[in-house]
Amino acid sequence: MKTHRALIFGMLLIPVLASTGCESIKSRFSRQTLPDLGSPVPLTVYLDVDPSISSAKTEYIDGCGRLRPFSIGPTVEDMLIQAAHQTFRAVVLPGSHGSAGKPDVTVRIRLLDPRFKIRPDALYDRAPAELSLDALAEFVDASGAPLGERPLQSTRKERLQLELTQQRCDYIVDPLLQDASTVLATQFMQEARVLLDPTHAATVAAPPASVSPTESSQKPAGIVPANATTTMASPLSFKATLLDENSNVILEGGERIRVRVDIVNTGSQAVQPVTVHLAGPPALIAQFPATKLSTGTIETGGSKSLEFIATLPQSLNPQQAEFQVSLASGTGQAVPVPQTLLASVRPTGITTDDVDQVPTPTAGGQRSDDYLLSIGISGYREQQIGARKYAALDAEMVATYLQALGGLPKNNVRLLQDRSALRPDIEEALLDWLPSKLTQDSLVTVYFAGQAVVSPTGNTFLIPYDGSLGSTSRLYPLKDLEAALERLKAKQVLFVFDGTVLKNGSAGQSKVAVPKWTGMSGKVRHLIGATGFGKSLESDTLRHGLFTYYLLRGLRGEADLNRNGEVTIGEVTDYVNRKVPTAARNTFKQEQQPQVFPVLQTPDKGMDVVLTRPSTIPATDNKP
Repeated sequence: MKTHRALIFGMLLIPVLASTGCESIKSRFSRQTLPDLGSPVPLTVYLDVDPSISSAKTEYIDGCGRLRPFSIGPTVEDMLIQAAHQTFRAVVLPGSHGSAGKPDVTVRIRLLDPRFKIRPDALYDRAPAELSLDALAEFVDASGAPLGERPLQSTRKERLQLELTQQRCDYIVDPLLQDASTVLATQFMQEARVLLDPTHAATVAAPPASVSPTESSQKPAGIVPANATTTMASPLSFKATLLDENSNVILEGGERIRVRVDIVNTGSQAVQPVTVHLAGPPALIAQFPATKLSTGTIETGGSKSLEFIATLPQSLNPQQAEFQVSLASGTGQAVPVPQTLLASVRPTGITTDDVDQVPTPTAGGQRSDDYLLSIGISGYREQQIGARKYAALDAEMVATYLQALGGLPKNNVRLLQDRSALRPDIEEALLDWLPSKLTQDSLVTVYFAGQAVVSPTGNTFLIPYDGSLGSTSRLYPLKDLEAALERLKAKQVLFVFDGTVLKNGSAGQSKVAVPKWTGMSGKVRHLIGATGFGKSLESDTLRHGLFTYYLLRGLRGEADLNRNGEVTIGEVTDYVNRKVPTAARNTFKQEQQPQVFPVLQTPDKGMDVVLTRPSTIPATDNKP
């Protein structure tokens, strides 16, 4: 009976959790899976998974500042075994017994030290993380003769959410590990088929000395496209990887890049130091402080990892770059053949819809008279107030953009997120911090992402972190905000709101006054993300409020229609008014129309005030 009740309770709980928008649960139903690459290769393989995989682990700092272990090996090992079963006719594992017969091929896979980075200070409950897995797969025929060695690499980035526990300390890392392991295992399947499938030129009976041009053209940029098979007489094997800041294998002006070289000694004796050489286009290779690095002595079974690091110049000519990594020995011992890395090079510009990739900061003087108060509240102390998942991140990105592209000094920006956005914090910033700093030439921007509520009498209130729908004394009246902004001795004030506007009335009340966003004079401009009541849309794909997403795209240059290198209040207003309604209808099948107050009049000098000066401007404005 207890089991039956628990089952019923679990079935009832599933839709409840789904309705709360619990991303940690949703993510488990949308992770990557191994692809179907066709019929199995007609071979029996002995899969020798090195202990470096099964015991692989690392550590990270959780949201409460504590060191946490992160076991990686079991998930990677399970995924590689599953990939082998999908790839070969039969798979024999160490210690297994069965009638699979004598193996035709032995595959040995070893894992280099995994790299896991997490930045818990980026956002209260959503931290950017990156997991990189690097492995080497060695193929040997039934007689023990080497067939080849293939490098495998997987790098996954994701914003990790805190577990929904009372302390909210640990991050949900399993889905990220699952995706990274799947990508690594998929590469293993592809490499094994190219090398061993009889339908390819590379067969077990006649292994290729190098990868054919056709195979090279099918490999993604940044993966070694040729000469992946090492020289047979060399005890060393290595893998070269090109890494750029945004992991798109496109080298852009001002970007920091790394060429990582992982070297393994597979021989029975220690190897004396060898020199790693990096060569490439002269304009790019000149940016590396060193193009030769020594490995030092590598013990048998040991490995060494080296990195060539450079920051690219802002001005670059578009081209296809080819880097070559080679090893040289001063003692005459055999070394592997060189490896080639390919990447596209293009000037810095707006070429991605990812607004979290902050554009290059504007060159020139800072605007020391201008100020920003950026407020973002994703969750509230009272849990009955609905969460707005990306509000805190939105506020952070607005602050980042106005510093990078608007020339605001860091000390001229006040960022209040979640627990730091109490009503006293907001009042202190508006009544004490701002008035003491401004001049008559100042532009003040106040950005608020979160929620507001309208009372039955028509009064509008912003909801701070410690706000309560049952007590107006714990809300922040919009009229108080307007009065504080009107009193500022500034040339222009811009108030931006992106969030949900609630009705705070009884269930039977048929009429509630609409929210009022107008001030007492024309000095304060209001840019509101939506009309009337309801929720300003948020996108789990974009990880931003829809309005703020297009606000950021406008600030980085897409709103600059006259291409004069300046984005004004008027241009941003026109841009979001064009983009947001179309995106809301096409993507969400809903309506969302931004508003501007006071109503625009022509001419209006206030709309000509400059917000940002992007260093590069996109050539067209034809993005969705």
